[in-house]
Amino acid sequence: MESVLAILPQAKGFLPQWLFITSVLALGNTAQAYLTTSFTQRVYNTWNPKYPTSSTGKVSKVPSNSPATPLSSRTFGTWTFLQGVVRMYAAYNINDGRFYSLAMCVYAVAWMHFVSEWLVFRTAKWGEGLAGPVIVSTGSLIWMFLQWGSYVD
Repeated sequence: MESVLAILPQAKGFLPQWLFITSVLALGNTAQAYLTTSFTQRVYNTWNPKYPTSSTGKVSKVPSNSPATPLSSRTFGTWTFLQGVVRMYAAYNINDGRFYSLAMCVYAVAWMHFVSEWLVFRTAKWGEGLAGPVIVSTGSLIWMFLQWGSYVD
């Protein structure tokens, strides 16, 4: 157990650990985005029959409710990987305002992306695939905004 605790950010409070956890989850999300479109399709789930529904690019006999393609899934995975890297740097450098600000920016970009896909572009609808990213990005932004003075030198 001590070896696990040793790799966690050592700064006081729970925010650095939260950033660490969300960065690790982002790295896992990146892997699944490269391997399959099924999880990406849970977020983007408005049906359009012209979009391929499998990672091979073939149109499935059972249409998906998602415009997510293998290319868009991998692009999303790359974007998610970058966000995870920024969060990881912020977790270990929580007192540096530059890293803290960058982490807030990636959560803000994530929030804007998911909310705009839901409310503006209508490629996502509220449900299990969208709720998680919106809640995490919203909660993290609020938490980081409120805790700025506690962490940033």
